[in-house]
Amino acid sequence: MSQHQAGRGILALEVDGEGTHPAAWRVSGRAPGGVLAAARTLEAVQAAESAGFHAVTFEDSRLLREQGPARLDAVQRAAFAAPRTRSVALVPVLDAVYTEPFHVATQLASLDHISAGRAGWIVSAAGTAEEGAAVGRAPLTGDALAQEAADAVETSRLLWDSWEDGAVIRDVAAGRYLDAGKLHYANFRGRTFSVKGPAIIPRPPQGQLPVFAPAGLLAPGTGQGADAALVSAAAPELLLNSVAAHAAAGSVIAELEVVLDSRGRSAADRLAELDGWEPGSDAVPQRARLAGSAAELADYLAQLLGTAAGVRLFPAVLDTDLEELGQLVLPRLRAWGLLAQTAPERTFRDLLGLPRPANRFAAAGRGHA
Repeated sequence: MSQHQAGRGILALEVDGEGTHPAAWRVSGRAPGGVLAAARTLEAVQAAESAGFHAVTFEDSRLLREQGPARLDAVQRAAFAAPRTRSVALVPVLDAVYTEPFHVATQLASLDHISAGRAGWIVSAAGTAEEGAAVGRAPLTGDALAQEAADAVETSRLLWDSWEDGAVIRDVAAGRYLDAGKLHYANFRGRTFSVKGPAIIPRPPQGQLPVFAPAGLLAPGTGQGADAALVSAAAPELLLNSVAAHAAAGSVIAELEVVLDSRGRSAADRLAELDGWEPGSDAVPQRARLAGSAAELADYLAQLLGTAAGVRLFPAVLDTDLEELGQLVLPRLRAWGLLAQTAPERTFRDLLGLPRPANRFAAAGRGHA
């Protein structure tokens, strides 16, 4: 495969539940309640780290699932795994519309501190009537939804910068813990909320956490928008085209479901068994699925990584497909020079090739708290 050019792509693995297919729990050999055990979260994350994945993601929603077992809060799962892992980035899905923005910024900054700079944020912004009703708010759509999400992301970025680097001085002799001159008001006023600040936690180790959002929700590029767009499509061939189209405007992370040949069974047979228990992932009809061999998947990922900055994989059955990914797929991609190097001392921004940003308040010298 010498035709593949060297790159620095990343691979992320979704580790929610027993897998993406709604019937995954039926073939996992684990009792439904086992997915709620803290040990299960840690087992999945550590297995992904050992396999060489750059990041793990944690799906979340405040609504009950219609199929499959329940789940735990995404940020809490990530925080639990943080001190027990060394190199893998931890990226929870967190709502930006119906969650208090100050709390979002605080939770994510805390996760970055706990993980020593390995946190990220996948912005969720469904804006549905069901989610709104859960918190007593009306549904949001179109421009109003996009504006609310953008306001929440900008608020978090301001709050992360509201403490300059070096604000904590711990001057015992003078009885000073903080340099108050390095704390700043966020003073954000959006369409539906305002936040004064400053934050209640020091600036994250990365300065700004990498932010990912569905394509079209936030403006592309770094800064006030998303650092990368999550791109999905209805089929693998359409995903290649969609990634190429969106990459012209900024960094892209492709999203792909996978079902692999495993343990003497074809991907088609495994998928038929799962569908026999419960229908497939019709709840997410726009996410492409590749069912086949490890070699076929590696070749397809090589095509994606020719344009995309990374790929977020959704295994049909987590344990089964992760075994094939770790043993057969990732080693091929590394041999072809397509993947960024993982190391305990690297932050998530390092993996993504993003520099640590300057603090906007320090640069402007404004708004002391």
